[in-house]
Amino acid sequence: MLTIRLIYESLGFAWRALKSNILRTVLSLLGVTIGIFSIIAVLTLVDSLEKNIRESFNFLGTNVIYVGKWPFTGGGGRDWWKEYITRPNVSYAEYKFLRSNMKDAQTVAIYADRGGITVKGGNNGISEITLKGADLDFDKIFEVDIDKGRYLTNDEIEGGRNVVIIGFEVAKALFPNEDSPMGMVVKIRNLKFTVVGVTKREGESFLGTPSNDYSVIIPYDSFRKLYQTGTGRWNELGSDIGLKGFDTDIGLVELENEARGLMRVKRGLKPIQKDNFALNRPEAIANAISGVFDVLSIAGWIIGGFSMLVGGFGIANIMFVSVKERTSVIGLQKSLGAKNYFILFQFLFESVFLSLIGGLAGLFLVWLLTLAPFGSLQVVLSIKNIVLGLGVSSVIGLVAGIVPAAMASRLDPVIAIRAN
Repeated sequence: MLTIRLIYESLGFAWRALKSNILRTVLSLLGVTIGIFSIIAVLTLVDSLEKNIRESFNFLGTNVIYVGKWPFTGGGGRDWWKEYITRPNVSYAEYKFLRSNMKDAQTVAIYADRGGITVKGGNNGISEITLKGADLDFDKIFEVDIDKGRYLTNDEIEGGRNVVIIGFEVAKALFPNEDSPMGMVVKIRNLKFTVVGVTKREGESFLGTPSNDYSVIIPYDSFRKLYQTGTGRWNELGSDIGLKGFDTDIGLVELENEARGLMRVKRGLKPIQKDNFALNRPEAIANAISGVFDVLSIAGWIIGGFSMLVGGFGIANIMFVSVKERTSVIGLQKSLGAKNYFILFQFLFESVFLSLIGGLAGLFLVWLLTLAPFGSLQVVLSIKNIVLGLGVSSVIGLVAGIVPAAMASRLDPVIAIRAN
């Protein structure tokens, strides 16, 4: 009951302090408002940017390691590519070898792709389409959400049959008047393919990364009829092998080590020779840019820190004035038996309450920021950042009010009552 009464009285005093001189209070709290806005706005933008970037790379799958010729993150120096250009491409024989010998992989899949393809259907056509050659487990590595029809069957994969899964936008462009283009025929490089599936609409990602909306998927052996790949030669169209591991960091490390060992054995590399293949994890892309996010977050804390420092002094000023104005009231409370801690907590609660008002105003401005259009970037004020903003506000109020509260709690009741 004492705590509830203490909070109630402190809120009442704080509210009266706000109303007694609104302009002074607003100017004093402006520093906290700007500080919280600066920090939480930057953190919200950084979190939203990171979330959108990571979602943009969802097409690479999760818990996957890719065996290929090129590393995802490149290398150092201007001519870094010279080390990799003459590496052999992944071959179909290596895919078979890994599929037969991998013990730490749930799924092993080989695939290849080629961009800038024109696909025709009836009297219509669409250009700049990505053609993908996939095996049976391709949809277990990547997200292939079928809206109509089905995925490729084992017989179609093994026989290299001319069947195709088309993206949402491809189906819309080629067959605008068809609700279900199943069984319709499309032409890819003058070869006819029968449509067996249509993928769900994905929409545009934040980074404009590849989307199934503008892609078509055919069996890997059908793809090899159109483009030379899978032989392992360095100058052919490259294939990649996807290895899906178990959902643990240890499992992925074991998967990577096993894949490296098997690939070195298959390629006959000696212990002193470097790997002539790359093992890529999608997380490497996010890690490569995580440093940028850290720098932006630090910048937000620095900018907001100066504003909150000013805001803290403003709240401390309000509290010193409040102590001076209520000195006689403090003396009366102490003469009636109020303990020092009661007076101390009363002013601390008031200081925290004032700081929280500034923090809430800053969070409200951040919320308004999330309503602004940022194109394909979706900005969301998370619960974590709301709690952080309120927590920082509370700490600022606590620090700013501790000295005035301590002074108030130590006043002599006799001297305080005589004060004007």
